[in-house]
Amino acid sequence: MSSKAPEKITNDIFNSEIDIAKYFRELLSKKGENYILLFAYNGTGKTRLSGAFKDLGKQSSIESEEKITDTLYYNAFTEDLFTWDNDLDRDLDRRLNFNRDSRFFAGLSELEMESRIRTLLNRYTDFDFIINYEEYFVSFSREVTKENRTDKIDNIKISRGEENIFIWCFFLAIIELVVDKVEAYNWVKYIYIDDPISSLDDNNAIAVACHLAGLLKGKKTASEKEEMQIKVVISSHHTLFFNVMFNELKKEKGRKFFLSKNKELNNYLIRDTSDTPFFNHVSLIKELTVAVRTGKLYTYHFNILRNILEKSASFHGYKDFSQCIRQNNEELDKKTPDEKELEENTCIRYVNILSHGAYSLFEPVEMVQDNKDILKDILNRYMAIYRFNPELFK
Repeated sequence: MSSKAPEKITNDIFNSEIDIAKYFRELLSKKGENYILLFAYNGTGKTRLSGAFKDLGKQSSIESEEKITDTLYYNAFTEDLFTWDNDLDRDLDRRLNFNRDSRFFAGLSELEMESRIRTLLNRYTDFDFIINYEEYFVSFSREVTKENRTDKIDNIKISRGEENIFIWCFFLAIIELVVDKVEAYNWVKYIYIDDPISSLDDNNAIAVACHLAGLLKGKKTASEKEEMQIKVVISSHHTLFFNVMFNELKKEKGRKFFLSKNKELNNYLIRDTSDTPFFNHVSLIKELTVAVRTGKLYTYHFNILRNILEKSASFHGYKDFSQCIRQNNEELDKKTPDEKELEENTCIRYVNILSHGAYSLFEPVEMVQDNKDILKDILNRYMAIYRFNPELFK
């Protein structure tokens, strides 16, 4: 790797998460490079990468031997700053403790955090909370209406999904403080966010992405129009979330990457997605189209095909994916209803059987020719029903 980051990369290989983190910091140090949006499947090393990025910014404090960092980050470790005390003895006083030693919570009591968090939380949930700043815990409550009477139930245990969204709103409130340049968070130079929506449905995923993008862009003066107020890295395995963030930030200058790992060589590959939205029905179909054209079809491609068909069926309101490959054309019209049904059922059966193998993306096995022909036929059926921009598949 050269010391100067290239203007654009199509493929680049890195030997470790630290090398990727150094490259990201190098990119973001340049004027006009406001953010990095990274897609990677689970198990690739996204969380380790966020930790490596944070650790590179650690320095020793002048006042003490404590290490301080320039990165405010959200990942699995952030959620671990909160732990439940379920009051197992009495089962009455349930509370969510948070780590008072973390710089993440610096100066909370003076910053009206409850009102900030509550404004954000009301977008997603119906419970309320109180922060105890002296003992560093949060207690939750919910109003329940029954027979025209509303009662408030205190010290409730919220669900795992509700807990995650509360912690996320806690983090968003801190981002607001960073953007507002509050002194307690003037140490933040970078924000690194890894998979913030693991427990959210698609509707909330869209809402979270839009809201997050709005916070990060903020209100810029004329002199700041080329720069976001803070440099950001966002990584996710969620295609819808990635796509919404892609579109929300496309007017800002930044990079969009796809990260994969080769377990045999133990290295990482980063691809620049350039200006192509990484959306399920674009990126995956493009991958299948190229594989069909080149003949390099592997067993896991049937898993990808089924993924596309099932999501299309869900989007169009069908109970199962079979409707996404049923066709009416001149060739099929020459066949009897029984022949049509047999052909369609055969396609469905092949998708069901061949998409349930334990196929590895890292140890791919090439399909036999018959299975290649079947996949090609099913993909052609799908593409004949749903029109996509043909320019994308040249």
